[in-house]
Amino acid sequence: MSILDIHEKLEISADPKRSLKASGASNGQSIAGATSTGTHGSAYRVGAVHDTILGLHIVTGPDRHVWVERASAPVASDDFVKWLGAELVRDDDIFNSAVVSFGSFGFIHGIMLETEPIYLLAEQRADQFTWDDDLINSIQTLDFSAIQLKLPYPPDGPEKQLYHFEVIVNPHHFAKDNKLKGVYLKTMYKMPYKPDYPRRVPDAAHFQYGENTLGVIETIIDALPPPLQTVLVPPMVNKLFPQAFKKAMDAYGTIGETFTNPKFRGNALSCAIGMDTSSISKVVDIIMGINQHTPFPGGMALRFVKGTRAMLGFTHFEKTCVLELDGVDADLSKEFFQEVWDQMEAENISYTLHWGKYNVNLNPQRLRQMYGAAAVDKWIACRHALLDANTRAVFSNSFMVRCGLDG
Repeated sequence: MSILDIHEKLEISADPKRSLKASGASNGQSIAGATSTGTHGSAYRVGAVHDTILGLHIVTGPDRHVWVERASAPVASDDFVKWLGAELVRDDDIFNSAVVSFGSFGFIHGIMLETEPIYLLAEQRADQFTWDDDLINSIQTLDFSAIQLKLPYPPDGPEKQLYHFEVIVNPHHFAKDNKLKGVYLKTMYKMPYKPDYPRRVPDAAHFQYGENTLGVIETIIDALPPPLQTVLVPPMVNKLFPQAFKKAMDAYGTIGETFTNPKFRGNALSCAIGMDTSSISKVVDIIMGINQHTPFPGGMALRFVKGTRAMLGFTHFEKTCVLELDGVDADLSKEFFQEVWDQMEAENISYTLHWGKYNVNLNPQRLRQMYGAAAVDKWIACRHALLDANTRAVFSNSFMVRCGLDG
């Protein structure tokens, strides 16, 4: 079942209407794929998609299937589990391991999600917000009091509550304390549902590009010698960036109407780095330094997500900032990502990587550095507890081996 299917069932067919608590940026993923890879969104009070899961129905072998939920938060009745014909497993560690397991714990046959009464999101886009100490301190602490007068609405108003906060950066047109080289803010406020709200303008009315555009750009960039890349990539990004992120009035919609089709098409490459919000300023400085000699053919965004209890959930930090680096699928992008990872490690900045995006540097040592050896060992032990050796072999692959998770 896709996220789109779930939105339609909850927001259109259900009576009373309901909403998901969190979503990724688009609706084409399956619910199992979105949760298993740690799809996160930017609901900083809620968490990632998998943080709204209460139970999992998993086929763990040719003659065994289990219902898994937390012992600390049991939800399913005995009658429900008997109706499934499943073996009941109530265990916090096993649940927290299975919920982000990238397809390695068996076939996910069913998912029980926590939803809530339908609500609306009011989205705003601000043009050229100054990157200054007030903004930096606000996003590093998630205390928005220093900038609340500059926000569209108070963060905790009686009718609207800040739900999604995102800082969008053009690394080629950026300087601290300079509004003309500032950042773009995208905010979303959660508000009570009312049926007569003004509908969102379809995304097709905004900036678009052809299916082959990124592929053409990739071919050009890869063919350029490094000195020309340094000269030509920044003006190319500077030309396209303002068209994609323009200031806009409030746009209202349900969560299903807000997060719809993917915005990027064609040969795109995305890396998402999870880090503690306290590291933001230092990492942005690192990126700007690297960008001087290895220009990134793309843009970056800072999103904020409540930390997860999932054993290997990449929104690992209590206050997680997800640094999104979205660009053209060119060798230059891969070189840029590698330099960012290397420099963060050289400066002892803890980070994690999105399981469903570009993460070629993951290996056993790095994974244990990211999550701690105890968490990795516990995840492996929980997989062994659910799957016998033959079944583990079916659900292991080269990626598992590279990460040291095959057991």
